[in-house]
Amino acid sequence: MKKKNLKKIIRQIHLWLGLASGIIVFIIAVTGCLYAFQEEILNLTEDYRFVEKQNKPYILPSQIEKIAKQELPNKHLHAIQYRESNVAAEAIFYNDDPLYYDICYINPYTGEVLKTVDEFSGFFRFILDGHFYLWLPHEIGQTIIASATLIFILIIISGFILWYPKNRKAAKQRFWFRWKEGIKWKRKNYDLHNITGFYVMAIALIFAITGLVWGFPWFAYCYYTVVGGEKSLLYEEPISVKSIDKKAIEYPLDKVFLIMQEEYPNAKSIEVHPVETDTSPIAANANIGDGTYWQTDYRYFDQYTLEEKNVSHIYGRLSKAKFADKLLRMNYDIHTGAIIGLPGKIFAFLISLLIASLPITGFLIWWGKKYK
Repeated sequence: MKKKNLKKIIRQIHLWLGLASGIIVFIIAVTGCLYAFQEEILNLTEDYRFVEKQNKPYILPSQIEKIAKQELPNKHLHAIQYRESNVAAEAIFYNDDPLYYDICYINPYTGEVLKTVDEFSGFFRFILDGHFYLWLPHEIGQTIIASATLIFILIIISGFILWYPKNRKAAKQRFWFRWKEGIKWKRKNYDLHNITGFYVMAIALIFAITGLVWGFPWFAYCYYTVVGGEKSLLYEEPISVKSIDKKAIEYPLDKVFLIMQEEYPNAKSIEVHPVETDTSPIAANANIGDGTYWQTDYRYFDQYTLEEKNVSHIYGRLSKAKFADKLLRMNYDIHTGAIIGLPGKIFAFLISLLIASLPITGFLIWWGKKYK
C-alpha cells in the first residue's frame, strides 16, 4: 500500500472517530476545566470548613462519632477525618445501597456541628457527574465516557501521523501560525486544529490514560502490569480475629487515632474508619502531602488487639510501595495537575480548554469541505 493511500485511510479514521466522539470529548474537557479549582473555590466560599485554632487537643473520634450520629441517626458513618489545626473535622457518611454521601463538619476542639452537606448536590457535583458519567445512569455513562476516551487516544495517534510533515518546508507551517493578510478563515481554522493538536498532544494523552484507569478495570490492570506492578488493585480489608482469652480493648478507634497522631505529627490529614462488622479492622490513613493524595499512608489494625495487619493490594504502607504502586496512587494527582501544585492545576485547566477546542475546529474543517 502506498504512503499516500495509507494517509488517506488514516485521515478517514481520524475524521469518523472524531465525529463519533467529538461532543463527548468536548464535554469531558469543559467539565474538567470547571472542576479544576473546586477545592480552592469551596474553601473561599464555604466558611464552615474552617475553625479558629485553639491551644488544646482535638476531641477524640468516639466523641465525634456520637455527635455525628445524633445529626444523621439513620445513616452509616464511614469515616472521621481530622485536618490541619484551623480546619473542621469531617464525619463522612457514605453508603452504596441505598446510595448517599453526606459530610458533617464539626469543630474538632468543641464538638460544635458547623454544617451537614449532601455531597451529591451542588454545582460541582453536577459538573463531576458530567465528567464521569455524562449525567446518565452511572454504569451506562461510565462506559460511554471510557469508550470515548479510548477513541480519543486513537484520534491523538492518528492526528500525529497526519500532522507529521513530509519535509522541512512543510514543517514551517506545522509548529506556529504564519497568517498573512488575506488568509481565509478556513485556513486559519485548519492551522488552529493542527498546531493546537500538536502542542496539547502529549498532555492530552496523559489525561486520557489516567482517565481510562478509572474507566475500565482491564485497562487499569494492563497499565499497572506494564509499568511493573505486582500487587492487587482490588481493595480488600484484612480480618480482625476475636480472642476468647483476651479482653477486648476499650475505645480502639480513639487509640488508633492517637497512634496515627503520634506517628504522623506533620500530617495534612488523618482519617480513621469505625468498624463495620465483628471481623473488620480499624482502617486508618495519614496524608503527608499538601494538596495531593498519593503520599497517603494506609494502615489496618485488629479491632481487638490493635495489632497491625498487612495487605496485598496497593493501598498499604507507602514505605512498601514500589514505582508502579506509587504511579497508580498518583493517578488522580496527575490527572488534575495537582502533582505539581497550583501551577499544575492552572496548566491542566488551560490544556483542557485547548482540548475542548479541537472537536470544534475539527468539525468545522469537515463541514467546510462537505459544504463548500
